[in-house]
Amino acid sequence: MFKTKKELVFVILAGIFITNAVVAELIGGKLIQIGPFVMSMGIIPWPIVFLSTDLINEYFGEKGVKKLSIITAFLIAYSFLILLIAINIPAAKGISPVSDLQFLAVFGQSMWIIVGSIIAFLTSQLIDVSIFHFFKNKTGNRKMWLRSTGSTVISQLFDSFIVLGIAFYLPGKISFTTFITSALTGYVFKLVLAVVLTPLIYLGHDLIKKYLAKN
Repeated sequence: MFKTKKELVFVILAGIFITNAVVAELIGGKLIQIGPFVMSMGIIPWPIVFLSTDLINEYFGEKGVKKLSIITAFLIAYSFLILLIAINIPAAKGISPVSDLQFLAVFGQSMWIIVGSIIAFLTSQLIDVSIFHFFKNKTGNRKMWLRSTGSTVISQLFDSFIVLGIAFYLPGKISFTTFITSALTGYVFKLVLAVVLTPLIYLGHDLIKKYLAKN
């Protein structure tokens, strides 16, 4: 099925990337509170998105990540389209364990959330890959932690503010103060995750390198 081991690795990483990115967007409409801070539930799958993005960057380059990001953005839009169709098909009364109102409450993302999610995702991913390869061109194969963390520091600043700004602040769902504090909370949380995940990026890099080196 796969001509080379590298193709198999790409398919696995792409599958992990797409699945977690789509899930993050689907659950992003729910806001959670940690202490005095509020942030989107969609932040939970992002550590895996970080990890897979950096590994794809390492082995498949800038073009590979950009193409995959664009494909994923279309798949996110497709997922929302299917949900819209599902919302407008009435549930079987007295039979369906989930009512129309319950289904709408969970999956009825507003157009603002959909637009904000897709714009934030594409913007942050394209910024991430550009910065990642800027550092890689400067350092070669050394200092993987620098390009991994450095790209996240900048790209996720845009992601955190764009998605909450378009999805929640512009429609008037949250105040400006909540918007700023929530975006900053999510941003700091992502930065902490990026640092914590650094050993896993090195581990994943070594495992893939050893796998590809085998005859």
